[in-house]
Amino acid sequence: MLELITRRERFDLFIAWLGITIAFTLAIVLSSFNGKIDPLFFLYIFGISCLTVGIGFVLHEMAHKFTAMKYGYYAEFRKDNVMLLMSVVLAALVHVVFAAPGATVIYGGGLSKEQNGKISAVGPATNLVLCIPFGIMVLMTPFITGWGPVIGFIGMMGLQINAMIAAFNLLPISVLDGKKVLEWNSLIFVVMIAVSFAVLFVSLTMVPSYI
Repeated sequence: MLELITRRERFDLFIAWLGITIAFTLAIVLSSFNGKIDPLFFLYIFGISCLTVGIGFVLHEMAHKFTAMKYGYYAEFRKDNVMLLMSVVLAALVHVVFAAPGATVIYGGGLSKEQNGKISAVGPATNLVLCIPFGIMVLMTPFITGWGPVIGFIGMMGLQINAMIAAFNLLPISVLDGKKVLEWNSLIFVVMIAVSFAVLFVSLTMVPSYI
């Protein structure tokens, strides 16, 4: 399966992954700014962001790619340098992450509304599935000694970030996944966006916010 990811696509994925990891790190570190930035805290947040953002982002895009290929289309992820720069700048200035570092491009015409809708839906659906293990990590934290706080922190960030990616991408605007899902099946769209925002709301109110 890895051989289906071209060298250029791997490069684009890596740069986009690095860019949004930096954006999330800046948003978290600067929102906790108390007059002095601790380099060790920055590296700690960067490492955890790299893990949680990386898993959510890469699997989201690969879900789009391989579902499109299942339908017989060629697809590759392409980074967007302007959107990447905007993500980092917004995170630095207002501590908000606009996580749209690029998109999976599907080559060739003829996509039906159903195919386009399913290809679009599988991305945020992947993030919602990822919320489950991260949520379990949060719930298990009180029962884990030693590494419990670190595991809980990873779980919190992973839960919130994946819920945010799902909710954001399901907005029915512009080129986001939500618009294509809505055009295909309004019931599935309503269920998915409702679940996404419900999970995001719970993750932000029941545990400390880190995004």
